[in-house]
Amino acid sequence: MEKTVKIKEVKSVTYDVKQFLVEKPNGYEFTPGHATEVSINMDKWKDEKRPFTFTRLNEDDYLEFTIKIYPDHDGVTEQLDELKPGDELIVRDTWGAIEYKGPGYIIAGGAGITPYIAMLRELKKKNKLDGIKLIYSNKADKDIILKEELDAMLGNNATYVITDQDDTQFTKAYIDEDFLKKHITNFEEKFYVCGPPKMTEEIGDILEKLGANTDAITLDDQ
Repeated sequence: MEKTVKIKEVKSVTYDVKQFLVEKPNGYEFTPGHATEVSINMDKWKDEKRPFTFTRLNEDDYLEFTIKIYPDHDGVTEQLDELKPGDELIVRDTWGAIEYKGPGYIIAGGAGITPYIAMLRELKKKNKLDGIKLIYSNKADKDIILKEELDAMLGNNATYVITDQDDTQFTKAYIDEDFLKKHITNFEEKFYVCGPPKMTEEIGDILEKLGANTDAITLDDQ
């Protein structure tokens, strides 16, 4: 299934992250945390498909993608950065490894927060955010995506970890075994992990070693 949709609005979220609000095809549905393959409806780019997660709610009458732009890659996100309202994208069937299976820890790195945005917004709407704890790692303070909204939803249950900025106002650290042992009290909870592939694999291995149930670890590599 391929559907051509027009961009309705483009908003900057951080210096290198944009939100694209686009038309929603009739009958199009998704599960919070799921994604679709997106391409730009231009001759040179329509077959260049990239997976992006939906960040609005399923019942909204438009789709939203929150996308990190990589201007030095000479690729799809660099082209997306040039698009304006009225330009067209192609969306396809929905799929995904991440969906809500109960309260627990969300561990995200960089753009790996995006699969959880719709999930958290859905839980907020249902007043079911109790028991959700976020550990979110970025290179620098300015890289944190949608921090104000995450704070409003999670308050003190959101921990921001910064790896490369010495004067960070948040926690200067790496999410390694010592960090997880210090910040997690119960390894029998559910764990949702998403970030760069190396990060998700390493954290998954550490969580298993520390006694987490592998069925409770959802790994993705967005």
